[in-house]
Order: sequence, then C-alpha cells, then structure tokens
Amino acid sequence: MTIPELYKIFKGCTGVTTDSRKIHGGELFFALKGENFDGNAYAVKALEEGAGHAVIDCDSDTAIHMQNLSPEISSRLIPVENTLKTLQDLARWHRSMTFVNGKPLPVIGLTGTNGKTTTKELIKTVLSVRYNVTATEGNLNNSIGVPLSLLKINDRTEIAIIEMGASHPGDIKELVSVCLPNFGLITNVGKAHLLGFGSFEGVKKAKGELYDYIQRTADKAFINADNPDLCRMAEERPDLQLIPYGLRYQGAEILPPDESHPYLRIALKEEGTVINTHLIGDYNADNVMAALAVGQYFGVTHAEAAKAIEEYIPTNNRSQMVRSGKNTLIIDAYNANPSSMDAAIGNFDHIEAAHKVLMLGDMLELGDDSLTEHKKILEKADTVGAWKKYFVGEEFWKAASAIYARVPDLNEAQTEKIICSSTVLKDGNGYETGFFLTSSDLASYLSEHPLKDSTVLIKGSRGTRMETVLENL
Repeated sequence: MTIPELYKIFKGCTGVTTDSRKIHGGELFFALKGENFDGNAYAVKALEEGAGHAVIDCDSDTAIHMQNLSPEISSRLIPVENTLKTLQDLARWHRSMTFVNGKPLPVIGLTGTNGKTTTKELIKTVLSVRYNVTATEGNLNNSIGVPLSLLKINDRTEIAIIEMGASHPGDIKELVSVCLPNFGLITNVGKAHLLGFGSFEGVKKAKGELYDYIQRTADKAFINADNPDLCRMAEERPDLQLIPYGLRYQGAEILPPDESHPYLRIALKEEGTVINTHLIGDYNADNVMAALAVGQYFGVTHAEAAKAIEEYIPTNNRSQMVRSGKNTLIIDAYNANPSSMDAAIGNFDHIEAAHKVLMLGDMLELGDDSLTEHKKILEKADTVGAWKKYFVGEEFWKAASAIYARVPDLNEAQTEKIICSSTVLKDGNGYETGFFLTSSDLASYLSEHPLKDSTVLIKGSRGTRMETVLENL
C-alpha cells in the first residue's frame, strides 16, 4: 500500500495509536516493535477492541497467518515492510498536505540539551493567544513521538511546535526529515547523553543538524544571541537566516526574588514591563525570552505574551515550587545532566532560606565522563549552605567514595560483610551528607528522619525516580 492510499484510510480514522490498551474506537493502530514488546501480537486484539485498521509488519506471524483470520478482521490489517518507517512516512505526508490560508503549515522544530519541554510549553502558551496551536504532548520527542505529534495536527491547526530529542548522532537529522520544520530553535547545548554522543563536540554536531536542515531549506532559526556556543554554531553556517533574542541582547534583566515573589521575574526595560513567572530558577530566563521572540515574530505583542507567561503554571516535576505543608519543595526532577544540575544548584545557592536541603539523583548516560562529572557536582554542592545533602544512585556513591574517606567503596559496601544501601555522614551541628543507592532508600530514611520547615531542591535523571521521595516531604 502506498502512503497516499494509507493517508486516505488515516483521514477516515479517529486518530492514531500504538497502544492496543488505548482503543476508544475507529483508530489507526500501528504495531511497533521494541526490545521487550511486539505490537504485531496485539494487532488483532486492537481491531477486536474497535480500531478501524491495523498496520503490521509483513514478516510478522500475524501477517503470515492472515488467511486463518475472519474476513472482517483480515480486511482491516495492512501489512507493510516496516511499521515505524511507515508511521514516519505517513506523518511527513500529513505535514506536507496541511496548509493554512493556502500556505504550508508553519512548523517550529525545537531541540536542545536543557529546557526543551519548558520552552515548548511557553511558546505554545504565547502563540495560543492568537493561534490554534498543536504541540508535542509531554516529551514525545523521539522517532515514535514526533510522528505521533504530527499526526495530531488537524484542520484547525494554524501553527505546530514539534519537540525533538536526541541521544545519538543522526537522531535530529532523522526527525527533521519527518517534521520538515520551517523554523528552528536550539535552546542550548550542554553535557548530556555523552555515552551516545561521545563528547561535547558530538553534542553540538548532533544538535546542529537542525541548523543544517534550516540552512538547506533557506528558512529561519531563532537563536539566543547571548549563548556563545550557539553563536559559533551559527557562524559555521554563514547562510543561516537568524532571528536573535536574549536577555543581554534585548537589554532585559532578571529581578532578585523576595518573599512575596520567589519565582523568576524578568524586566523588559525598554517597554517598562515586568514578567512575573511561576518558574523557579534563573536558568528559565532564556526559555522565557525564546517564547517572547517567537511570539513577537508571529505577531503576539510583548504585553500579550507577558500576560500569557504569567498565567503559565509548570507541571510534571519541571521547575516547580510546591509548599507541602511541612516544607517548601523546588521540584526539577524530570531529568538532569551536568549543565542543568550545575545551573539548578547555582540558583538554589542564591535562594534565601533558613534550612536548605539538597536531594540529587544520578546523571545518567555520561559514559567515561560520569565519575568526573559527579565529582564536580559533589564539589559544587559543598559550596551551597545546605544543612542536609542527600545523593541517590551508584554514580554519586562511586564519586563520593573517591572524595570522602568515610564513604565505603561501592563494591565493598555490597559485600556480605556490610551489605548496605545507604551511608549518612553526620557532624555535631546536625549537618548531614547521605548517599543512597535508590530513591526508595532515601524515602525510607526520610520516613524515619522527617524533615520540617526546610527548603528542598529535588533533581535527578529520569531513571533515578526522584519523585519517589515527595510523599515523605
């Protein structure tokens, strides 16, 4: 079946899904394969549950034994050579066939090491003042999430914002070939996924694949003119058309927080406007400025954008401040890498609070740089006036045993003689530095040693599940 033929079927369906458990009726089901699952095995079930059609791999058992199925079921099975590639091809076709007032749909492709999802949400919030916007939901930003996001574009969509993640060279190149953006934005480049990229230079080259695409298509890239790494990347592509923004570039200023305004506040001096956000952390200023720049390009005034940004409340454990009744929690626990962790700790250092507590989880996928980078964060944490510091994960434990004589070697700690999952160092003044193998271990410790009247920063890579400790705070 050709993509145009499949597209006709898609237009008659109620949507697209890859999860047979989420069938409501009339969907086009794609049977994708992963390391631990094979969607082809659930294609028939999806049809029985009410899916309109199911796209399956032609070499799957389901396709091979189609003749044994009822005509009612087999007639709605669509065998293809590769279901993932077909999903991407269908999404690209849908994007290409979507027009607004006779012109191709504006699609903003967004990537970066830190702040992608927050920036995407802020841009969506600002543009929604004047447009019907379709944006990536959550962080569905990989080879599956990007096409699923594109296939949510509908007849009412006037602008689309597609977030793209990458952990290996070529990932962005693949994703831009699917979403075909006519605007690009890289939030920043930092040390993340070094295991896949190999080095910081590898990160810049991989993220730069978005600039490469925008340069080839003679479209435009929004760029933080205050960021020297991004500026150098742009200079390497002299034909790249740029729309600059930035705090210093635009003469904006971050206002100091106080008890009545603990969140990020930005003054736009030329206009005399102050934006009072609900975001924690000065590092979010670049994300706000990006949203202002995109909004302005598309005709949203700074006054309109400022009002929209002030109404935006972060969710999903990203740059949130929550008062639990016992403590004030700064929750930035969705992900972490050396650059975002350093920024979060630096911002926490400037917060005025009587009792500060750090709870930091491992930064994953750093490869050979992991020990060095975790040592740096431990040293950074020591400069913060925190009366309790708790670290979660094997990587922090390994780094601690190399720095602190009283922290046992991880292998030694797991021998039959010790068998421990935590080490807590205390001094006579009530200060603590603790190391825990898992967030559950820390949660158990907190249930026995409860915190009260403290300001707590919680951050870590997704795999450490730092949100596990929240119910104990």
